[in-house]
Amino acid sequence: MSTRFPADFAAIYPNPNPYPDATPLRALFMGTPQFAAPALDALHANPAVAVIAVCTPPDRRRGRGQTLEPTPVKRRAQELGLPVMQPPTLRNPDAVAELASYRPDIIIVAAYGQLLPPEVLNLPPLGCLNLHPSLLPRQRGPSPAAGAILSGDAITGVSIMLLDAGMDTGPVIARQERPIRPDDDAATLTAALFRDGAALLNEIIPQWAAGAIPAIPQDAAQATYTAKIARADGQADWTLPAIQLARMQRAYTPWPGLHTRWNGKELKLLAVDAISGGGVPPGVITAHNDGGSPIPIAIAIGTGNGLLAAHRLQLEGRRPADAADLLRGYPGLAGAVLG
Repeated sequence: MSTRFPADFAAIYPNPNPYPDATPLRALFMGTPQFAAPALDALHANPAVAVIAVCTPPDRRRGRGQTLEPTPVKRRAQELGLPVMQPPTLRNPDAVAELASYRPDIIIVAAYGQLLPPEVLNLPPLGCLNLHPSLLPRQRGPSPAAGAILSGDAITGVSIMLLDAGMDTGPVIARQERPIRPDDDAATLTAALFRDGAALLNEIIPQWAAGAIPAIPQDAAQATYTAKIARADGQADWTLPAIQLARMQRAYTPWPGLHTRWNGKELKLLAVDAISGGGVPPGVITAHNDGGSPIPIAIAIGTGNGLLAAHRLQLEGRRPADAADLLRGYPGLAGAVLG
């Protein structure tokens, strides 16, 4: 169930657009990546909603052959037999006119990737609702799951927000919490949060349309922000504490991952843990023996605080390998300095 806000919350925005529920709402869906598809599926299956069209970015050229590939949301929309529009930008009168031609009662946004201009925000009588994978106002911005992991949060969640002109600044309609598991990475956590959000959307849309729930302004003083992830973010800085490096590995999976360099080649750290220990300089590799086994089952790397145990790695040009196998194949790793 969604998190309910206290009745005496300081500044409650009542829904100004009560809507009759005798007929299905005309909903226009906007989204891009694979993890947004469950929200489209949920809306399409909801008898209170009629998905009239899907808006997604244009096909992009990918791979060595530079073949045009549709977004995952476009592929799913076509499987469902829904009309698809793909404007390069929404800041174009023709794109706004095409959206308006569908006469949406409500617009649902899930990881679309562009800010909606006022001309679009003002189109539907019930506004534009956005599924954001964090407990707003925490982790605003483009990388909320990675931000929650990097921050060491024990709990995150999903928020349904009424969009305004800002970046994730609109009032919140509903929230649902989710604990962050020790084995969660950005990919698994994002997928789980969007599944939660899909169910939450189906729960609250009829209530929102009926004017039965408010939109509550965010406390900007409590806001935290995330940035777009770059490849350089995954470069291991061995002066950082081991626990932070382990969070980076999870936060930057699937991309760019946690990586370093050895012997002129990139070395990816695919599975790691922070462990206690000292006396090893930052970036220096030592064989780590777990449980008294005569065969080292992990590579331990010195950090600014503690050791980082690397259980699975991939050397540039080679397949992923367990640490023990990599040490056997490359005995020069023992004692090497990374970075």
